[in-house]
Amino acid sequence: YTDPNESGEVSHFQALTAALSATVGLGNIAGVAIAISLGGPGATFWMIVAGLIGMSSKFVECTLGVKFRKIDERGVVYGGPMYYLSEGLKLRGLGGLGKVLAAFFAIMCIGGSFGGGNMFQVNQAFKQFSNVIPSAGPLDQGWVFGLMMSVLVAMVIIGGIRSIARVTEKIVPIMVAVYVLAALIIIFGHLSEVPHSFGLIFGGAFSPEAVAGGFVGVLIQGFRRAAFSNEAGIGSASIAHAAVKTNNPVSEGLVALLEPFIDTVVVCTMTALVIIITGNYLDAEAADGIALTSAAFSDVITWFPYVLALAVMLFAFSTMISWSYYGLQSWKYLFGKNRAADISYKVVFCVFVVLGAAMDLDPVVGFSDAMIFAMSFPNVLG
Repeated sequence: YTDPNESGEVSHFQALTAALSATVGLGNIAGVAIAISLGGPGATFWMIVAGLIGMSSKFVECTLGVKFRKIDERGVVYGGPMYYLSEGLKLRGLGGLGKVLAAFFAIMCIGGSFGGGNMFQVNQAFKQFSNVIPSAGPLDQGWVFGLMMSVLVAMVIIGGIRSIARVTEKIVPIMVAVYVLAALIIIFGHLSEVPHSFGLIFGGAFSPEAVAGGFVGVLIQGFRRAAFSNEAGIGSASIAHAAVKTNNPVSEGLVALLEPFIDTVVVCTMTALVIIITGNYLDAEAADGIALTSAAFSDVITWFPYVLALAVMLFAFSTMISWSYYGLQSWKYLFGKNRAADISYKVVFCVFVVLGAAMDLDPVVGFSDAMIFAMSFPNVLG
């Protein structure tokens, strides 16, 4: 329930979809495939565990995001870990530490918005697009595809959180519904294999091989991809949730804890089941990220890669517009809440969209992981 008279910029549902659009995305589609290809089916179990644990950290960070937010005279909201680290720790007599942690978080969040929230997204969207449509004329060039995406992103992010929320509240429910429906068709088509698949997931999580050689690896891959997938503990989602219309911070914390559940426990598990049921993970060395998920779906629904290509482009697009808001808030925290800071960040962000489409995946994933991992330190400590 959103009281129109309470302060803030967006409704509870819009705040949830804006944050979900940044999380339900390629972390669920490509990230699960990466986790399974590196850690085997057992990595799925640890992703689910990380999702359940993540519900509590998401609840706390989004409650704090609303509690310590700042609202200017025009009703524009500024919130997130930068504010609750600097203000909250000041209340505990740790003002100096709070400022250092807040600045460190803001710098890493800007890096994360260019990496995981931008370049990784457009990179995987281009990969799926070129897999499905091998010869698309000028769009064969990564930079041309990136340029097209950057124009679309620019059109939305110029309007700030209100226009971002208006777009995400329409895109996110459709994306999730289409993706989950396709996964359910495959799962119900192979119902007899579901118990065996869960056996592989649980067995792989605790198997002698996993315990002896790869237990830590499987655990780390599961948790790493879960963190990339639902961002619990990273603090980024609290920036979107801070803009909600409410005077009760805890009410937004309760809405926010649905995120890791929808994202990691439901959507990621479905992706994993599809990959395991179709046996595609056995050839995981041959495929990377999105290609593995696409191959798994196309085994049963031959035309699904076309739908997945569209879904991936929407997922990537919605993630990029939400992460642009996270990066912008961090940028303004460091460089001031003025028009020059606003425009300069948005221009740089759109340039990175073009670069991401033309780059290889490995350096992009490495950079994204490093930035997003670094954001969790000050946030979890706070």
